[in-house]
Amino acid sequence: MHEPISRSSTRRLPLLVGLAILTLTLFSVIPVAAQSDKQSDVAAARIATASYHEMSAANAAGYTVRVADNQGVTCIADPGGAGAMGVHYLNPSQIPELFDPSAAASVDAMTPELLVFAPGQDGTQRLVALEYLTIKAAWDAQHAGPPSLFGQPFNQTAAGNRFGLPAYYSLHAWVWDPNPTDLFAPWNPRVTCP
Repeated sequence: MHEPISRSSTRRLPLLVGLAILTLTLFSVIPVAAQSDKQSDVAAARIATASYHEMSAANAAGYTVRVADNQGVTCIADPGGAGAMGVHYLNPSQIPELFDPSAAASVDAMTPELLVFAPGQDGTQRLVALEYLTIKAAWDAQHAGPPSLFGQPFNQTAAGNRFGLPAYYSLHAWVWDPNPTDLFAPWNPRVTCP
């Protein structure tokens, strides 16, 4: 003989089912929302930098310093063969802590510190990526943790690097040329230096 199901048990069942559905929905929506925010931030960075495909517009906006490493090389390739970054143009006003360690260290997805151009075989250059950079000592003195943008933590480069810079944080965002390795990988195998 079976015992009858009490009325209170039957009332709890819809409540438990509803809670289970709500829990599953929240766990499936939160990652999608985070991914959506990253995509909208990347799209906003593209809009903010769209005019910089023209070098004259990039120069007018302050991206005037063509970066070279300690050997005078301006098209930066990975010595290990993972690809290249390309040619970097720095906007000095975006990184005041490079020149004054007491200056505010900040990063903003809409105003990258550097624009990265891939050299063409005919001598032209095309905008392929944005690079965000801040000096590690200044950032660490002013913030509780390392920088991040687009939900991505920045890479760290130690002092004694090929650019002669003090230790720094950086993040590449290949918003203008797809990087098959990753949107935020430093090296792009599709970019080559002459």
